Amino acid sequence: MRNTRVIGYEDIPRDVVATGNDYAAGHVLPGHAHKRGQCLYAITGVLTVNTSEGSWVVPPTRALWIPPGVTHAVHMGGFTSTRSAYVLPEVAKKAGLPARCTVISVSPLLHALLSEAVDLPAEYALGGRDDHLMQLLVAEIARMPSLPLSTPLPQEPRLANLCRALLQSPSLDMDIDTMARKADMSRRSFTRLFREQTGMSFSDWRQQACLLAALARLGRGQPVTRVAMELGYSSTSAFTAAFRRTLGAAPSHYLATKDLS
Repeated sequence: MRNTRVIGYEDIPRDVVATGNDYAAGHVLPGHAHKRGQCLYAITGVLTVNTSEGSWVVPPTRALWIPPGVTHAVHMGGFTSTRSAYVLPEVAKKAGLPARCTVISVSPLLHALLSEAVDLPAEYALGGRDDHLMQLLVAEIARMPSLPLSTPLPQEPRLANLCRALLQSPSLDMDIDTMARKADMSRRSFTRLFREQTGMSFSDWRQQACLLAALARLGRGQPVTRVAMELGYSSTSAFTAAFRRTLGAAPSHYLATKDLS
C-alpha cells in the first residue's frame, strides 16, 4: 500500500512535488489546507470534497484542482487510490490554474505524468528530465477541461445551513416552499437570494446535489434502482435520463474506469 505523508513535502525547494496514497472505504481526511495548490487525482474510488464554498464529487479517473490555502475535507467512497501534485502558488498562478476548486478531466498523458511523478525523488535534479516532466505536468493540468461536478454553497448563513443539511440527505422531495419556510423567507425572497448567491435556481441546485450524491453512492457499489428511489426519482429511467442530460452519459458508462494506461 502506497502511503506518502504530505507534511514536510510542501517546503521542499521544487516547483512541484507529488505523493500517492491508498485509503480504505469510508476514510475521511478532516478539514485541512496546503500552502501549495493540489491536483487531487482519483485512480479508483469516488472522492467527495467539501469546503466552505461548496461540495465537489470526483469520480474515478477525474481530478480536483484545489487552490492554495483552501480548507477542504475529503471523504473516500470505496477503496480509493489517489495521486496528488502540489504546485507552488506562484507557479500555479503563472500557469493559469483556477482560482477556485474545479473538477477536471484526466487525459492519458496527465495520468501517465501523475503516475510517474509520485516515484521521482523529492528533490529531483533541476534542468533535467525529471524537472521537465514536472513542468509538463503543470501545463497538462492547466489545459484540462472543467467538469460540472459541484454544488456551490450560498454564503447567507440560513441558506448555507439548509443547503449543508440537504447535502447530507439530498432528495428531490425537498421543495422551494419548504426551504423558504425553514429559512424564514418569502418564496420570492428565497428564490432571488438563492440564485444571487449560487448562480443557480434552487431546483437546478437540488437536482445537481442529488446527481452528485448518486455518483458517490454508485461508486460505493449501490444498485442504480436503489439510488434512484432513495433520491426521490419516480423511476430508474427518469434518474438515468436526468443523469445523462446533466453529465452526458448513463451512470454505468460514466463511472466505468477508463483504461488510461
